[in-house]
Amino acid sequence: MSIRLENVNYIYSPDSAFRKQALKDINLEIKDGEFIGLIGHTGSGKSTLIQHLNGLMKATSGHIYYNDQDIYDDKFNLRGLRALVGLVFQYPEHQLFEVTVFKDVCFGPKNLGLSQKECEARAGEALRLVGLKEKHWQKSPFELSGGQKRRVAIAGVLAMKPEVLILDEPTAGLDPKGRNDILDQVAKLHREEKLTVILVSHSMEDVARYVDRLIVMNRGSVFAQGAPQEVFKRYVELERIGLAAPQVTYVMHRLEAEGFAVNKDATTVEAARDEILATFGRSPVPGKLKTTQNAQEGVKQS
Repeated sequence: MSIRLENVNYIYSPDSAFRKQALKDINLEIKDGEFIGLIGHTGSGKSTLIQHLNGLMKATSGHIYYNDQDIYDDKFNLRGLRALVGLVFQYPEHQLFEVTVFKDVCFGPKNLGLSQKECEARAGEALRLVGLKEKHWQKSPFELSGGQKRRVAIAGVLAMKPEVLILDEPTAGLDPKGRNDILDQVAKLHREEKLTVILVSHSMEDVARYVDRLIVMNRGSVFAQGAPQEVFKRYVELERIGLAAPQVTYVMHRLEAEGFAVNKDATTVEAARDEILATFGRSPVPGKLKTTQNAQEGVKQS
């Protein structure tokens, strides 16, 4: 499975005074099994881009290929594509409407024309995959916590048996525990179910921790892409377009400036911790002698 975009452009209201080009010559490939992070400032084109990937929006020009098939071909099955490329919108719990959690998750498979038995089997499997306990299945979705509702919404997409799972700010509005629970569950799905995952997020810490590759959007174009460590090396450039690096990136650069031979590529708290513990056992960089105390004070000030 792969998704390939070639010279994709999208213009809102092209024949009016409100004309706005939201996507500009996008060329991307998303390979089977990747965990992609999609970041960018508000209005950079992230949400517009992901809605092109399953055909909800049609490019003004350019081509999108799914498994080397042009999704704009007259004979291409767009309805089938939307089952294979599942999109979970921001605040997806606002889309819950059935009287019970279980019926809500059955809704998608039912629309595929599956039997009641198959719908129920898929719903049960999906709810287990997202870690929602069976005691909640016959409750109204509106009785659940915010994090539980989010799990139900994701289960509704998983019940369609997608090959690609796209999540638009899936942790918006959740507390830290709820955020970690959701993202840990998504990472587990990626690892165990071999799903391709595209995570749209404003949290640099989250994408640094979970994704394999980052795509940075700016003003409708791809500004940068690569492994998180490579992208966050360019933190000064990211700041110029309204973004930032994870906080540990700044800590590691400050330590290096204070004279310690740290690996500045650390982008997660765990990696930074290990690097700092190892580094404080080594001598500072020659010519930049600083005391450990001064270096520690520098980190605190940063």
